[in-house]
Amino acid sequence: MGHAGKGGVRLLVVVGLVVVGVGLFLALGPPGLLAKSETPDFCASCHVMEAEYEAWFHQGAHKRLRCVDCHLPNDNLASHYVWKSIDGMKDVVVFNSGRVPDDIRITDHGKAVVQANCIRCHESAVEMINQQRYCWDCHRRVMHRNVGVPFTR
Repeated sequence: MGHAGKGGVRLLVVVGLVVVGVGLFLALGPPGLLAKSETPDFCASCHVMEAEYEAWFHQGAHKRLRCVDCHLPNDNLASHYVWKSIDGMKDVVVFNSGRVPDDIRITDHGKAVVQANCIRCHESAVEMINQQRYCWDCHRRVMHRNVGVPFTR
């Protein structure tokens, strides 16, 4: 192994230790930090989604649930925390760079996650239903923006 190879390995070890240290700090550090980061109040504290938070808080069909129950993968713990980290860092960058769009839209990945969580929670109710359609195509009142809005056709 050449001189540059040793430096690369050393850098990789240092970065790995920092990542593990930060992870342990968040998981075991200040009491309740990890749990607090999964509360709707935490999500609303730095998001620019006050209207969605207020709609959920006052009339949401799922107001007993947390944001992370619907918007993060809940099929396994590793996937949950990997996407929590990715989405959280993305939100931090977008918010602090001032690049928050006026009309915040859910991504295709986000749609897939929410759909999977709808099916996971309502499994017995939807087992005979076409699960290729998004649940909110019919249940439009569950979307934050349309909470409490009656639809007629």
